[in-house]
Amino acid sequence: MREDSSILQSVDTAISVLMSVAKAPDIRLSEIARNLGETKPRILRMLRTLEHRGMVQKTQKGGFRLGNTIIVLGTAASTQVDLVRIASPIMEDVGQKVNETVQLRIIDNSEALCIAKFEPTRDLRVHAMIGRRRPLYAGSRKVLLAFLPPQVQQQMLPEQLDRFTPRTVTHRPRLIAQLEAIRKTGHCITRGEVSEQIVSVAVPVLAFDGSVIAALNIAAPAFRTREDDLQHFTTLLKDAARQISKGLGW
Repeated sequence: MREDSSILQSVDTAISVLMSVAKAPDIRLSEIARNLGETKPRILRMLRTLEHRGMVQKTQKGGFRLGNTIIVLGTAASTQVDLVRIASPIMEDVGQKVNETVQLRIIDNSEALCIAKFEPTRDLRVHAMIGRRRPLYAGSRKVLLAFLPPQVQQQMLPEQLDRFTPRTVTHRPRLIAQLEAIRKTGHCITRGEVSEQIVSVAVPVLAFDGSVIAALNIAAPAFRTREDDLQHFTTLLKDAARQISKGLGW
């Protein structure tokens, strides 16, 4: 097989080392090196790096076990998997009721990341893509930004706020005022901020500790969406978000 040039071999091997420790707690350096066909000095460097980041820890017997950082990663992964599993049927129910596109987004690396979607079968609809990233400051995904502490909000905002349409808010004081209003109402309605042809409504989804873990939104073509439709979308989304949040332990 041709080797994929986009793969970093050292990272790939480090993940193999981590999986070896996960599958066999207390596994020793020599056994990992033998199983992976690598030299002991190379595997030792990787183990020390993983240990430095808390992903593995050395045992009293000289072997290696998973470290505390893995617990954090595992909890986050479990929450996200549970989030999609719980949200998917609820999103489909909402989507069927309004016959529009429904998306679930989370914050990932200072961007909004789509992790689940429902699209209606009608020809003219908003197309969603799982894995697509969008800036937090434009469109209804601002609801994710709104519930962060002010200092974290500032860290999430890029130096320059790009304008996607004439409706995109790029004036920071005005954006901050919008975020405050979103916190008060518990939802965000935007019209043409990313695409002039799209309107969108979003509400927050809460984790078990009450923090905002995701945003649930409906996006629809502007030409067929009236103001009373937006209010109806908001009501449906808030009820759906409560169901998802309850399923997550809130």
